[in-house]
Amino acid sequence: MTKSELVDIVAESHGQITRKEAEFVVSEVFDAISGALTEGERVELRGFGSFTVKKREPRIGRNPKTGESVNVPAKVVPHFKPGKELRERVDAKN
Repeated sequence: MTKSELVDIVAESHGQITRKEAEFVVSEVFDAISGALTEGERVELRGFGSFTVKKREPRIGRNPKTGESVNVPAKVVPHFKPGKELRERVDAKN
């Protein structure tokens, strides 16, 4: 599912709002989650999952083409952990 598909679903399921309003709402939610993660905060959506940031230490990687060692710097990456309800719903479908 893409962002525009999500906007369409929100607009269709709530007939009283326009597609433009739905697009604004979806963008604001994504911006709020991104902003919180940028600040190092944890975002928890009950029944869905939680977003956190994880620190990765610097390491020595390897270029698969040449086999040459490459220094990979430390970085902070977003991480999503699905909630119990989401895991159960996905598992029930498979």
